[in-house]
Amino acid sequence: MQTFLQLVAQDLYKKIGNDLSRVAIVFPNKRASLFFNEYLAAQSDRPIWSPAYISISELFRQLSPWKSGDPIRLVCELYKVFREETRSEETLDDFYFWGELLISDFDDADKNLVDADRLFSNLQDLKNIMDDYDFLDTEQEEAIRQFFQNFSIERRTQLKEKFISLWDTLGNIYHRYRSNLSELGIAYEGMMYRRVLETLQPEQLKYDRYVFVGFNVLNRVETEFFKRLHDAGKALFYWDYDVFYTRLPREKTPPYTHEAGEFILRNLAVFPNELPESAFDVLRSPKNIRFISAPTENAQARYLPEWVRSVMRTATVREKENAVVLCNEALLLPVLHSIPAEVKNVNITMGFPLAQTPVYSFVSALLELQTNGYRPTTGRYAYEAVQTVLKHPYTRRLSALAEKLEKQLTKDNRFYPLPSELQQDAFLQQVFTPQTGISALCQYLTDTLREVAVLYRQEQETDDIFNQLYRESLFKSYTLITRLLNLIDTGELTVQTDTLKRLLCRLLSTANIPFHGEPAIGMQIMGVLETRNLDFRNLIMLSLNEGQLPKAGGDSSFIPYNLRKAFGMTTIEHKNAVYAYYFYRLIQRAENITLLYNTSSDGLNRGEMSRFMLQFLVESPHDISREYLEAGQSPQSGRSICIEKTPEILARMYRRYDVTRHPKALFSPSALNAYLDCRLKFYYRYVAGLKMPDEVSAEIDSALFGTIFHRSAELAYTDLTANGKEIRKEDLEQLLRDDVRLQNYVDTAFKEEFFHVAPSERPEYNGTQLINAKVIASYLRQLLRNDLQYAPFSMEGMEVPVSEIMEIETPLGQLTLNIGGTIDRMDSKEDTLRIVDYKTGGTPKVPENIEQLFTPAEGRPNYIFQTFLYASIVCGKQPLKVAPSLLYIHRAASDTYSPVIEMGEARQPKIPVNNFSFYDDEFRERLRGLLKELYSPEVPFNQTENRKQCEFCDFRDLCKR
Repeated sequence: MQTFLQLVAQDLYKKIGNDLSRVAIVFPNKRASLFFNEYLAAQSDRPIWSPAYISISELFRQLSPWKSGDPIRLVCELYKVFREETRSEETLDDFYFWGELLISDFDDADKNLVDADRLFSNLQDLKNIMDDYDFLDTEQEEAIRQFFQNFSIERRTQLKEKFISLWDTLGNIYHRYRSNLSELGIAYEGMMYRRVLETLQPEQLKYDRYVFVGFNVLNRVETEFFKRLHDAGKALFYWDYDVFYTRLPREKTPPYTHEAGEFILRNLAVFPNELPESAFDVLRSPKNIRFISAPTENAQARYLPEWVRSVMRTATVREKENAVVLCNEALLLPVLHSIPAEVKNVNITMGFPLAQTPVYSFVSALLELQTNGYRPTTGRYAYEAVQTVLKHPYTRRLSALAEKLEKQLTKDNRFYPLPSELQQDAFLQQVFTPQTGISALCQYLTDTLREVAVLYRQEQETDDIFNQLYRESLFKSYTLITRLLNLIDTGELTVQTDTLKRLLCRLLSTANIPFHGEPAIGMQIMGVLETRNLDFRNLIMLSLNEGQLPKAGGDSSFIPYNLRKAFGMTTIEHKNAVYAYYFYRLIQRAENITLLYNTSSDGLNRGEMSRFMLQFLVESPHDISREYLEAGQSPQSGRSICIEKTPEILARMYRRYDVTRHPKALFSPSALNAYLDCRLKFYYRYVAGLKMPDEVSAEIDSALFGTIFHRSAELAYTDLTANGKEIRKEDLEQLLRDDVRLQNYVDTAFKEEFFHVAPSERPEYNGTQLINAKVIASYLRQLLRNDLQYAPFSMEGMEVPVSEIMEIETPLGQLTLNIGGTIDRMDSKEDTLRIVDYKTGGTPKVPENIEQLFTPAEGRPNYIFQTFLYASIVCGKQPLKVAPSLLYIHRAASDTYSPVIEMGEARQPKIPVNNFSFYDDEFRERLRGLLKELYSPEVPFNQTENRKQCEFCDFRDLCKR
């Protein structure tokens, strides 16, 4: 295969010889020059005076008296002119992003030599040009006529009036803006191009010959520039194309122009090609073409090893003849991870996105911390923003206390920590110092990034490719932020903090880190634009989907489509034709072509192959194989988990719960309920000792809600019993009238159980937490009102720990266990002692008998099991009748409501359990049987059959349920 650049090198060497020192070779981009230089050197066995290599944009910058303006400063200068011309009070924050659009329109107008006075005149004047269209061709005249058919001057709406008035001003803005930039010695690219053409004197150019290689679409400035040099005898032109999409389609009936050849045909008509047409009939040569559909984006990357092995079968294939082209550049990382070991050298032409480096996430976390994450009114940070910074690898490596601090905040539920709590060493003090103003914020970011740079300097001995990449990304970020800081300090940029944050995130997210390497060796990985002028024997293109090539949507503009077309400015058709040319030019010389697209519909991706693939499928003179990739994965089937009670497991259970070894060991009702609900859950939690990691959540789950209510009730009744155990009606009535006192109990409970702050500190509620606090306060009132109906009574205790020693026979001998827990409340009246368990959720249940409490089943009354266990322990320790009770606060509004538990079979009268001694013997017998089963080696720890138990289980990921 002979590449286009080889053809150019051969022809140029024949025409000029060894001395090309007075020749400048101009490419659309810089990349092609590196390959061309190698081909040129191969033309002679003697040294050659090398030509100058330059891109078209560099050429115009060299010829311009102005410097290229900083994009941010260009917008700021435009904003000054806009304010003066329109007398608008619009802030730079609001103006900035559409100011960029306006500069883009000015740039396009200048590059296409548009008469700005005509373009920006008001619409009535514009309509008059219909009588003077000497400068318009037929197509442009028709476009303007169509525009005015849809835009009635006679019937103006308010929107049209505003549109017209803006156009009245745009002409003045354009001229004043250019004048101001000229005085400053800076320019946007189009302004620079236009100025170069206006002052161009070909005879004074630096080089004798300018060789233009591989161009396609030309704007009017470039076209006129080429003409001037051509007329002066200073220009040579090498166009790359194929007769398949330039000449052959015209032979069809009816004749039509292929989209890919639209601009090449225009260029050939004006600037003759130095190479003969016979060199450009290569697309019809034999090729192996495959269209492959893939179920996902990553599946395409995983196909790379197979593709590499298929194209590298013969020893004659060199790595640099293979190219991986990414239409979706987000695939770069998956592709890099998929390159097989057979590939010794890789050259990445495209840049690595800064947004995929740790530096970007660190800067984003710091920005969020100092903007949305800090509340100036309270002087506190938000936990979520603090956590993100503390968990970042850079913070962990620069502060030895970061991990410990993050865990402490999580443990204490510190949703709104003070800066003083976070500033535990020098680096954390720097990070968690609030910043005011945009200058201070930028300075804060640069200072912090310098600390990270010191870290990288200390680790140069581990200088792998990723460290190099991350140092580059650090330098790029630092440079961008410093540039913003300079504009702020000189007064060029004055925006609100939120705008600065958006601007900085936008700059960083669009920045790329260049890869350093030798482009002329190794397999090439590149984006579509980087393929210009380059040819490869083996080609694979990934994500060749509609919407990726060509890119979906058009650029925003203030200039309507019809007028853009009429004045010869860039339109969506230009861009589609450009991408069509890139596609066909890339495949025309390739021998093995593999094109992949993603069939999944996700977001903007509709799962369709690119229109260019479909077009080539119809028009191609070659046989194209249609293939598809399968994921190669099958869903993991659920598996049964059963853990036998081995001697080691039983020994562990003995050691953990035997009171003779561990006096503080306790078998709680929660543990026994867990065993009855799911034996495997009991094993994970109470034998293996697994538990969920601590997390901070602004949401209050049902368990925490109940804990806060319990503590609020305890605080209230502690006050009521300060002078004795008796609870009187008048005390309850007085407390019910004191809303402030009731809310204080709730606030105190929140401080202790949720916020973990000092008693003197005011709790910082968010909206959801405030609602929960109000609900808990209403539940507390309901509890007091319910007790008002029961009063007077004696409060025997709150949060009372109770336990009882039980001995059971096991295969390993007698085992002594301590069974018990904490009773929410015990109160007495007359001859009855109530065991009260508060419930803030759920539905009261009525067990048919004691057996049902010990039988695993859906809807087993586990709350009643717990209360009965407490009643059983208390029953034998005092003479009063014991009444186990469940007080469902949210259902206790009725005057006749009773928390006493009832039992009875369905459709039979229910019997209140006012004296638990009648049930105690049976309960104890079954409890002993349960404990014996628990220590029996014959009964394994297996999964429950009741899948509803799995819905909110902490261990469902282990079970795969």
